Amino acid sequence: MSPMRDAPDRALARPRLRPLAALLALLVLGAVGFLAVSSLLPPAARDTSAPAPEFSAGRAFQHVQAMSTAPHPAGSAANDRVRDYLVTTLRGDGLDPQVQDTVTEQGGRLSGAAGGVAMARVRNVIATIPGTASTGRVFLVAHYDSVQTGPGANDDLAGVSTILESVRALTASGQRLRNDVVVVLTDGEEACLCGAEAFVKQHPLARDGGVALNLEARGTSGPAITFETSPDDEKLIGVFAKAPRPVGTSFAVEVYRLLPNDTDFTPFRESGFRGLNTAYIDGAANYHAPTDTASRMDQDSLEHHGENALALVKEFGRGDLNDLEAPSDATYFPTPAGLARYPGWLVWPIALLALLAVLRLGASARKRGLVTRGKLWGGFLLGLIPLLGAPVLAQSLWQVVTIIRPAYTDLQIDPYRPLWFRLGAIAATAFVVFAWYALLRRRMTPAALTVGGLGWLAVLGLLLAWFAPGGSYLFALPALAGALMGLLAIAFRGGWGSVLVLLAGGAVAVVVLVPMVMLFFPALGMVLAASGALLGVALGLALLPVVDLLHPEAGGQRGLVALRSRRLGVLPSLLALLAIVGCGAAGLYTDRFDADHPEPTHLMYALDTDTGQARWLSDETRPRPWTAQFVAGSKRPVADTLPAFGAARLLTGPANSADLAAPQLTVVSDTREGASRVLRLRLRSQRPVRFTALHVATGTTVTAASVNGRAIPADVAADDRDSAWGFGFIFFAAPPEGVDVLLRLDGAAPARFRAMDGSDGLSGLPGFRPRPADVGAVGSHTSDLVAVAKTYTV
Repeated sequence: MSPMRDAPDRALARPRLRPLAALLALLVLGAVGFLAVSSLLPPAARDTSAPAPEFSAGRAFQHVQAMSTAPHPAGSAANDRVRDYLVTTLRGDGLDPQVQDTVTEQGGRLSGAAGGVAMARVRNVIATIPGTASTGRVFLVAHYDSVQTGPGANDDLAGVSTILESVRALTASGQRLRNDVVVVLTDGEEACLCGAEAFVKQHPLARDGGVALNLEARGTSGPAITFETSPDDEKLIGVFAKAPRPVGTSFAVEVYRLLPNDTDFTPFRESGFRGLNTAYIDGAANYHAPTDTASRMDQDSLEHHGENALALVKEFGRGDLNDLEAPSDATYFPTPAGLARYPGWLVWPIALLALLAVLRLGASARKRGLVTRGKLWGGFLLGLIPLLGAPVLAQSLWQVVTIIRPAYTDLQIDPYRPLWFRLGAIAATAFVVFAWYALLRRRMTPAALTVGGLGWLAVLGLLLAWFAPGGSYLFALPALAGALMGLLAIAFRGGWGSVLVLLAGGAVAVVVLVPMVMLFFPALGMVLAASGALLGVALGLALLPVVDLLHPEAGGQRGLVALRSRRLGVLPSLLALLAIVGCGAAGLYTDRFDADHPEPTHLMYALDTDTGQARWLSDETRPRPWTAQFVAGSKRPVADTLPAFGAARLLTGPANSADLAAPQLTVVSDTREGASRVLRLRLRSQRPVRFTALHVATGTTVTAASVNGRAIPADVAADDRDSAWGFGFIFFAAPPEGVDVLLRLDGAAPARFRAMDGSDGLSGLPGFRPRPADVGAVGSHTSDLVAVAKTYTV
């Protein structure tokens, strides 16, 4: 509420002093916001001259450059070269690395891939630094394979190089830790998380669990954010808070748990390991793309990754790993003073206290005659307008941008240069809050709108305390601080004392919410701009007393003076509206596609050797100009001929048939066991491929199955229930001799099988036209895929 409305006889009530109060508020809160944002920034990268026992991004970056010369998916010759580099480097640091060469299926909630069970042959690199009196094991985890579309400099050679440099620093220090440190550089993460799954389920070092620190990257820059933890993380977060620059929030953990995303941390967490999952995530336009190169990496982000990882290894390495059990998750968030945190049992008391404080503020405002009961209810109900309107406007603005630039519709997360678009979404939020307040301020009074806004924050804090406890603080703490400072402002009866205490409440909101606004835009991207806008509205509602200072008082005057005051009150809204237009235009101007920032496109080629018919396929929403040479029309299901694609619907177009050999399916043995038929098959690709797949027609019931000696679920089918194909599996990085398949079928009737394999690279195919310099491949696991399929009856 305005500090002016309670005591018009005070000096601050004079209109000429309001601009001074507004300027003070903007300077103070601006400085607090600057400090809050600064707490998120990664440290400056240290070069190769850094002391040997310390982490150096310069030294780690040399590893990135050496390993990221080409795409290296699991099973490729390029991946073999990366693995050899890892083994050689770890041996050079005095370790004895071993290669776990095994076959496994995808586990956990991802056990059913789009086209059946996902499997892989993986070769993990594992090494141990023995502890002096180990209470358990600390696992440093990152995956060294990349997608087929890019060299994976950031995803995940950033994590791998961080581990290599951390190991070097640990061994160079000459000091041994109490606990064992196990290096786990996994294979097959991009295919199916199969390397991590193989380690936790098959390797003896994983038998007793431990603390897993997984290092990832989803972009090219930004702070290293701890975005996922194992359950009941209070004590883990206590250790994390000791890192040099801990950036993380319990709300990010809550959000990530709701998303369908997974990393190598998933098998560790689901197998009972404790631990933390960390990644830097800005620059996500390069995620899985050909542009994920060493030259794009921000070495400051690599430094942040490394400094925190090395510090956490030391902290966990020195502690008692048996003393990490806790009753619940912690609530935590970054502040300029470090990581703020409190135990989970405080979530409900703080949320309830915030609501009670807001109710008390409303009662005090009524007692002082600042507002009536009816206007309090009106202010609360009208608070829904910005809470709903700002996210809708921000998302609508992004939709307008995608209409102007259709290529944005297929972005996974963000454009290459999203800054202006993010500022536009923030300006849209400011416009809604400013316009709403300017229109209703005189009719509803500042007190009613302020109490109503804080009331919504308190309600949201209570809702999150129930549904996502780690996020309750985002709304409960600003509501509590705002209500308590509002009560003090009323007690001061206006004047500078009221301004200062209200600024203190606003500062709390800035510290809590500004970092989350900054983190949410790169985390969820412009494709979900509404999420960042919602947090921006929460900040605006918490800062309504400051917003009120931007509205000049008429000072009891009427006529032209009062009219001018009202017009000046609309000025913030007009400036925000101009910012929306300006930021949108600047974003479209600066984020144009070029050779360094190519337009992402998606294209595949599929050959059905049964008929000799070939097709071009694309997953684009609307075909880009380059893709339109190959595909047209609307999306159609493809599972009948390509069951490994599951329920995918794709754009199609006719293609010339290429001379490509189909995967070979041979019968090793065919026996009867009672009413069942037991088939032993050999599935082998006749050309270099990334994966091979086999599916059984829906008319045949599979009661048991194993592949290369690994039993797999027989009841997992392709996710297109209308497909002609049922049970199936996809095998990544299959050995050249193929894979052995054992199937137990119900009945003795002949069975139909669909064999398919996939290689990478469209060059040389008949009718293919290379992409121009400003057109690239989208970061997809199926970009530039060549699929060949054949039906067998056995």
